[in-house]
Amino acid sequence: MEATDQHYKFINSKTGNVIYHYTVKGEHSEDDVKTELEKIKAEVAIKNKMFFDTIYWEKEKV
Repeated sequence: MEATDQHYKFINSKTGNVIYHYTVKGEHSEDDVKTELEKIKAEVAIKNKMFFDTIYWEKEKV
């Protein structure tokens, strides 16, 4: 694990349960990270058969 890695968790806003963990590796601009997380959020929503707006992400404190 590099110091530049950023860890995020995707959460079901209705239950509060964490449904997915994701790591952004390396240095990226804030806009690039947000774009990547939105893409992953869509994939998680489809995989879990949930509405897109039901899921949000938080940066994990490591």
